[in-house]
Amino acid sequence: MAANARIKPVDKATNRTWDEWLAFMDSIGAADLDHKAIALKVYYELEPTGIDSLGWWTQAVTVAYEQYIGRRIPGQRPDGTFQMSVSKSTKLPMRELMSAWTAFASADTFVTGLLADAPKVSGTDRRITWRAKAGDGSQIVVTSEPKPNGTASLVAAQMGLQTPEQNDEARAAWSAAVARFLDGR
Repeated sequence: MAANARIKPVDKATNRTWDEWLAFMDSIGAADLDHKAIALKVYYELEPTGIDSLGWWTQAVTVAYEQYIGRRIPGQRPDGTFQMSVSKSTKLPMRELMSAWTAFASADTFVTGLLADAPKVSGTDRRITWRAKAGDGSQIVVTSEPKPNGTASLVAAQMGLQTPEQNDEARAAWSAAVARFLDGR
């Protein structure tokens, strides 16, 4: 049973010790439940507390537990695949950031070399998303998310990677791609 860096933040945010969470998990038979069933029970347990970002903390508790019991390792999704993300703050506003990313991505050999289809861009006032399918079947999602000061952050994620090694390689490659993008700003 591996320790997890998620445990201390869960303790603090939920105002419940990890031992109390483990007792709760035992009481609901969580070891025999799938991810969705555990998350639903955690959600209903946390809902009356008025915790901010209820859905986020529900997932944090659930994933920490699944990692604790060895059901998954960091970066692993409930379906057994892996997901990585790289996030950087920028000085650009959200729409300008996505325009700049779209232009960069269409010319960057790493990004274009991954794509199995043409990227699609969609968005709202809260987030703009650039998404595409990679040749290996994984999904690539790059978002531009506004910050309170009028700037935005860029989050590049790749989901559906088959091994932890592919996940580590993707993280290194996306970190380099985001750095190249930001160096050109």
